[in-house]
Amino acid sequence: MNALSSNRSQISLFSPLRQWIESIKIVDSGIARLVCRVIPARCPFERKIQLFNRTLLYIPPLCKLNPLYEQLVELRYKSLCYLVDECGEDVTIYYQTMGD
Repeated sequence: MNALSSNRSQISLFSPLRQWIESIKIVDSGIARLVCRVIPARCPFERKIQLFNRTLLYIPPLCKLNPLYEQLVELRYKSLCYLVDECGEDVTIYYQTMGD
């Protein structure tokens, strides 16, 4: 099995799951809040290790390696929009920084 056919089989394996995530409609504020808490605003793996204001090591965001990354970000966005548009909530609490 070469890399091209392996890549195609991976795409076909995730396709139904991608379509299912994309079809989710957010109609409940509790579910919307849960989605916003579970799916982070930015990649939790990205790190900058510093010593005396000098960067020693930088670990880039790895979330884009996730084959469902785009769908999860879209689901989070739908949830945020629902909370703002339908519930009139302030969603800034879901954008708190992670220890910068």
